[in-house]
Amino acid sequence: MGQILNVRSRGIDDVERVWTRFVPSARLDRVDPRTVAFAWESVELDRFSVVSWQLTASVHASIEMTDQLMACRMVGDDLRLTSGPGAIAPRLPWLASERRIDAEWTGSARVRAFVFDRTDAERVARVASGDDRLVLRRVDPAPRSRDAATQWERSFAHVSSSLGATHEEPILAEELRRHALLTTLSAFSTPYVEAVARAHQRAAAPRTVRRAIAHIEAHAQQPLTLEDIAAASGISSRGLQHAFRRELDTTPTEYLRRVRLSAAHDELRAGTAVSVAEVARRWGFSSASRFARYHREHYGQNPAQVIRMS
Repeated sequence: MGQILNVRSRGIDDVERVWTRFVPSARLDRVDPRTVAFAWESVELDRFSVVSWQLTASVHASIEMTDQLMACRMVGDDLRLTSGPGAIAPRLPWLASERRIDAEWTGSARVRAFVFDRTDAERVARVASGDDRLVLRRVDPAPRSRDAATQWERSFAHVSSSLGATHEEPILAEELRRHALLTTLSAFSTPYVEAVARAHQRAAAPRTVRRAIAHIEAHAQQPLTLEDIAAASGISSRGLQHAFRRELDTTPTEYLRRVRLSAAHDELRAGTAVSVAEVARRWGFSSASRFARYHREHYGQNPAQVIRMS
């Protein structure tokens, strides 16, 4: 279950307390306490947080992450960002890893960030890329391109707005976490990008697909990602996608959606559902209207009709 945190304060102690709770390596110094105005909003999940904050003050701050990754966009008055001897473009997103990053500003700075647990991020990246030795170190803080930066911005907007409504729905929250991580790892020059470029797996025995199907059907009502299915099948997620395309002319994600749609349909027919929206959320559909469209396409009638007939 996710936790939402909202803080408004004019005390520097509150700023440090909240910020270091989410990023323990964060340091704030040379702050003028007379000018502090702080506004913080966040959604915290297991191994992942989405944060938005604004701090009005004259500040020098630094981070040097060892156990986390943070993708961030920072906009402010007279803002200067540096990583070692190099400068970071202040209006583009950047990725913080083990390399120290310093920020200085006067006036007001606004921050939007994804914060990931590094160990979990590496686990997902290894399965997704098929590289069991992948380590998320020595990353370049700058985005790979303007288009990659724009894609990350869109991802942040989607995840932050969606999590506010779905943070208590485990299936949806897990899918948003995975989307945020893989979008981030793809937007910057990370070892994940290199591993995906090297990947060449295209073949998999049909038994791999059978294992995947069994895992999907047994765990469809739980948070389940493509990486989870691939790990249970003993193959990379890219390899599993190729196998599903070859054997079933579909993808593991599409197959999972059909299994969940079937289970949701059975629940509607059983006459125990309180509402279509409740059933949709329980089975991992973030939008009741999208669930209704899938249901019409597959069963030829609206979910509400099934409830009335049950």
